[in-house]
Amino acid sequence: MYKNLAAALAAACCFVFSPSFSQPAAPAAPAAPPVKAAFVYVAPIGDAGWVHQHEAARQQVQRQFGNRVQTSFVENVAEGADAERVIRDLARQGNRIIFTPSFGYMEPTLRVAQDFPDVKFESVTGYKTAANVSAANARYYEGRYLAGIAAGRMTKTHVAGYVAGFPIPEVLQGINAFTLGMRSVDPKATVKVVWLDAWFDPPKERDAAMALFNQGVDVIAFHTGSTAVMAAAQERGKFAVAYHSDMRKVAPDAQIVAVTHQWGDYYTRRVQAVADGSWKPERIWGGVKEGMIRVGDFGPAVPRAVQDEVLGRQRDIAAGRLHPFAAGAQPVRDNTGRTVIAAGATLADPQILSMDWLAEGVIGRTGR
Repeated sequence: MYKNLAAALAAACCFVFSPSFSQPAAPAAPAAPPVKAAFVYVAPIGDAGWVHQHEAARQQVQRQFGNRVQTSFVENVAEGADAERVIRDLARQGNRIIFTPSFGYMEPTLRVAQDFPDVKFESVTGYKTAANVSAANARYYEGRYLAGIAAGRMTKTHVAGYVAGFPIPEVLQGINAFTLGMRSVDPKATVKVVWLDAWFDPPKERDAAMALFNQGVDVIAFHTGSTAVMAAAQERGKFAVAYHSDMRKVAPDAQIVAVTHQWGDYYTRRVQAVADGSWKPERIWGGVKEGMIRVGDFGPAVPRAVQDEVLGRQRDIAAGRLHPFAAGAQPVRDNTGRTVIAAGATLADPQILSMDWLAEGVIGRTGR
């Protein structure tokens, strides 16, 4: 009897612990919460322009990461106290990275960053960094030089116009590079500048463009936030250089070329760095070579030879064979006659970043 019982127990044991027995599955690890990323825009989102390009970059981030990221934005936020309030509110909402793409957001960003050391901030067009603040900008002047070549080939009056926001180094770089590019193919060219003291004011932008057209300008560039200058050129039958983004929808006949800003890859890389814990403060200044600036989107009036010339010079810049602020056998002078780039010399980045002069051929001053 005991022998049979022992055999039965042994058989039962063998059944219970047979390899064919299915063990309960281990509980799945909880999914990581999405990275919250916020964007602050200085003007309303439109079909083209500065804010449009940053919104396109935000959308690229969202597409690439899917449900692993949660993005949001606040548009039309004035620089100064209002910007600080919005940035602080976004930090309180649990955003792990906040992008603030406007020069006037730099100081508000730094102040908020001090109070939220665990939040990462990206000050785009700013130049100051901190333990949790990166500064990023693009070499817009490279695209401006190329646009100047196109303008120099297309002008008939040898007079270009330039509607500009504020006389900060970034804008002065663009005006000077445009002028140098234009005069490299049209030595008689001059560039008339109108300062607006505003980044986004469509009525003022339009009025400035119209005033320049009345002064013999037949091709115009701008450093402001709307498409008003392009629309004015289309209305007056003049040529224009689009900035920030392709604006052929607004000015299909007027646009000769567009200088576009490409932020998507940079923004994606910075969000990924937050997600994997590798984020650290950087100071980025990328241009044609890095894919942050691109010139193209030619209008129908631009001959193929001009397009090929501009694209060829773009390849030269990417390869390091051409620098907009390099002097040849003759020095580069400002519009007061002072030598600003010695013969055979090339400006270094610190000199470009602190630019405070206007090139020979520019009709205007560095301020009102």
